[in-house]
Amino acid sequence: MPKKSSYPEVPLENLRWRLDPATLPFKTTDDLNPLKEIIGQKRAVEAFKFGMGIDRQGYNVFVTGRAGTGRMSTVRKLLQEISKKDKVPDDLCYVNNFKNPEAPILLRLKGGTGLSFKKAINSFVAALKKQIPQLFESQEYVSIKKEIMEAYEQKGKGFFKNLDAKVKEEGFALVDIQVGQIKRPEVMPLVDEKPTHIDQIEAMVEKGRFPKDEFEAMKEKYDGLRGQVEQIFLELRDLQKEIQEKVEEMDQVMFMKNASDLAAPVIKKYKAKAIKKYVENMLEEMANNLQIFMPQPQAQIPGMPVMAPEGDRFQPYKVNLLVDNSEQKGPPVIIESYPNYRNVFGSIEKIVDRSGVWRTDFSKIKAGSLIKAMGGYLVINLLDAVLEPGVWQALKRALKSEKLEIQTYDPFYLFTTSGLKPEPIDIDLKVVVISDAYLYHLLLNFDEDVKKIFKVRADFDTAMDKDEDSIQQISSFIKMKTEQESLKPFDRTGVAALVEQAVRMSGRQEKISTSFPEITDYIREADFFAGQENKALVEEAHVEEAIEARKFRSSMVEDHIQEMIDRGTLMIDVEGEVVGQINGLAVYSMGDYMFGKPSRITASTSMGRAGIINIDREADMSGNTHNKGVLILGGYLRKKYAQDKPMTISASIAFEQSYGGVDGDSASSTEIYALLSSLTEVPVKQYIGVTGSVNQNGEVQAIGGVNEKIEGFFDCCSKMGAANNQGVMIPQSNVKDLMLRKDVVEAVKKDRFHVYPVKTIDEGIEILTGKKAGERNAKGTYPKGSINYLVDQKLKELAEGLKNFGNNEKEEKKKKRTKAKKKKSQ
Repeated sequence: MPKKSSYPEVPLENLRWRLDPATLPFKTTDDLNPLKEIIGQKRAVEAFKFGMGIDRQGYNVFVTGRAGTGRMSTVRKLLQEISKKDKVPDDLCYVNNFKNPEAPILLRLKGGTGLSFKKAINSFVAALKKQIPQLFESQEYVSIKKEIMEAYEQKGKGFFKNLDAKVKEEGFALVDIQVGQIKRPEVMPLVDEKPTHIDQIEAMVEKGRFPKDEFEAMKEKYDGLRGQVEQIFLELRDLQKEIQEKVEEMDQVMFMKNASDLAAPVIKKYKAKAIKKYVENMLEEMANNLQIFMPQPQAQIPGMPVMAPEGDRFQPYKVNLLVDNSEQKGPPVIIESYPNYRNVFGSIEKIVDRSGVWRTDFSKIKAGSLIKAMGGYLVINLLDAVLEPGVWQALKRALKSEKLEIQTYDPFYLFTTSGLKPEPIDIDLKVVVISDAYLYHLLLNFDEDVKKIFKVRADFDTAMDKDEDSIQQISSFIKMKTEQESLKPFDRTGVAALVEQAVRMSGRQEKISTSFPEITDYIREADFFAGQENKALVEEAHVEEAIEARKFRSSMVEDHIQEMIDRGTLMIDVEGEVVGQINGLAVYSMGDYMFGKPSRITASTSMGRAGIINIDREADMSGNTHNKGVLILGGYLRKKYAQDKPMTISASIAFEQSYGGVDGDSASSTEIYALLSSLTEVPVKQYIGVTGSVNQNGEVQAIGGVNEKIEGFFDCCSKMGAANNQGVMIPQSNVKDLMLRKDVVEAVKKDRFHVYPVKTIDEGIEILTGKKAGERNAKGTYPKGSINYLVDQKLKELAEGLKNFGNNEKEEKKKKRTKAKKKKSQ
């Protein structure tokens, strides 16, 4: 048996919390009911439900928490539960504004009726397209129109009846002349019983072939008769206009009579005043544009293909169903995974017409997720939203004003000749924004609108209390996941191993991690390894294999560092004792994986006034927290040793072979031990790794990554040659965080590795040097031979040495001045 250490060690049972599988009240997870409630986030869930429940402006919810704590899945589950209790929201439609086409009208219909309304309008328009042409081709319509035309034709003939007789009496004739597509009567004199144009007779007069006096009399009569013809022609044109108006009026009356009968069922079914007004305006618009019901002949140029008609003539009478809730059983829950401007707020699309000009209309208005979620819930990831141009500002504007005006976020918008300004939509929904705490606080400090529109924060924790209830809930969670994804059930040992891993993930023995996405990954991976062995149940060995496999996939850098230590490239000693040198325990974080390794820290001291020099800081390779730790170190030394003398020392501290920068204060106690060793010239045990921060009172404080640091030093010792005296020294306050690997615990059990908890620097230096630290007595001195005595004496020697050195310098200078004066006087 190896010799037992004389210094207090962490009790074996405190090195790792174990869950005894026999204490679990089931044999396999098949004996359990699947988890239904949300676990581990009581504070966040209550805040979320409060925000969703209070129906007041600004009570939207900002969900914060670390990625991997199940924020999105929890929000989705809560919203699905909440949405079952509420009614289906209204459907939204945009229709043409016939009086002002650039301002489309918004119609709200009872949830689920928007689609039937659209179909009803389409059926109504289709019926008109079919029946109105038939109406204008009916015998009744043709007869009425014929009567009107005949009546006006008789009236028109009456205008020329008397004129024709008078014209003949005066020796003239009325002749119809074609002017373009119009025939009009013209008065012509009769010469030799033949109608002859007055210009021809004038030419005959000039040639002497027609008497001039007779032509003058003829011309005077011609002018009079022509004036009468012009007057009659004007009256005839007015008569034709009157006929046209009469026919159009008759067409409109007949159209309105038939169309109103077809529209009556629509108005009766959808009783809203806005819909009735819309249908009436539609009928009025159609009545004024009856030509749309007539066939449109296409002009064809010989040798050219027939061109298609320019769009649908009945497009203005369609319904743009913006939001259709016909398949919804409750308020919509929309999770916008790609929140660009178009997807969130909608857009107004444009098309290029034949002339190459961009055009748009009400039918091109498209809904975004903010509109589709109306009456329900919209979930957005903050980081995605703030990175998209215009999204965050537009979202704030909509939530503050409670209105949304759909516009196109388009850099080429200036090239559009027709712009729309649709009727604004009243905002009535809850918005949930998911973010980490850093972004939330950043916005809270720099954006004053956040606290106005997101009045509720649901903060997700990374861990929950470990008790019987939470262990039972984790077991039910495993049952739920295996059932959802058709995985193999877990036996007791598998559940216990996974719960232990969840405790390790939390970093505290009394907590369980709430990183359920990662726990779910372990469930899937353990199921895979069980399947490899054709086992019906997932057991402890499969869970451990999944944990080890994940570690192996990510540990390449760790293995490479260990290889450099093994071959001596990175200089680390795990045996023997050295003055001013110590093994500090550092943690390397790779994002998805964290591991610990020892790092050599050295200290050198000398006479001087430079104080403590942080070499890494001087080389700009030290972080702020590490710099603070070194300054605290100096404060501790001054308080403990410089109360009766000046601190006249020059000391340098360095992390050897560190090329990537150093941060954190977990090595500040380690640096003190190296410094005390250098001052006292008492060697430090290299087979004990050290971690822990320190305050100015010399108390050793807790640090992070304690499990990884211990395991890293254990692995290093195992590779370089294990010895029974090797171990680590950790802060006493970190004992409750221990969740060490089973092989480390086994080594401690066999007394081949040691874990020493320390509360003060004095306790630590005793373990590292084997000498008593020494307490200051009533006279203010330390016991002779103790570490503190040796440090105190060394500092006195340095102070006196520096003083004597200064005095000697002064004497030398004085002698030189005296000698110079004597020489000058000679």
